Amino acid sequence: MEDFIKNAKILMDKAIKFLSEEYKLIKAGRANPKILDKVFINYYGSKTPVNQLSAISIEGRSLILKPWDVSLLKEIEREIQKENLGVTPQCDGEKIRMNFPPLNEEERSKISKDVSKLAEDTKVTVRNARREIISKINNLKKSKEITEDETSKFEKKIQELTNSYNNKIESMCDTKKREIMEV
Repeated sequence: MEDFIKNAKILMDKAIKFLSEEYKLIKAGRANPKILDKVFINYYGSKTPVNQLSAISIEGRSLILKPWDVSLLKEIEREIQKENLGVTPQCDGEKIRMNFPPLNEEERSKISKDVSKLAEDTKVTVRNARREIISKINNLKKSKEITEDETSKFEKKIQELTNSYNNKIESMCDTKKREIMEV
């Protein structure tokens, strides 16, 4: 029985981790180096993350990339443009600057809706994990390996676990929305 709860926690933790990573990628009108996590450069025959090929710093609303190898500037700039990150990289021969303009109210509300949708999708994943585990328990009940009381006790535990993960998701969503709506 405890194995089922452990499995449910593992599945639900994965969902929370995924949501957390997705929220890190959402830009809120500020420079955030995490936005470059999806940018890879072909460096000596292997795909290398741009954050391993350059120093990344933040200056106000700008992200500055200073590659260790200056010959990579044009390729880094091209890959950033290809990723369509919502900002245009500007190369000055030494470094790449990405200016993040402040978001207007319409953009903020659109991003806020996207944040809510991600949270809802994550809740669906958590509920699917709950359903999968409860289905396994019901199969044990049908095969008379566990009693009706054990089944209901387990279902109650799994529901409490699901509720706690849904509360975490709501909390993460509210925090991200507040961050986005900050002017």
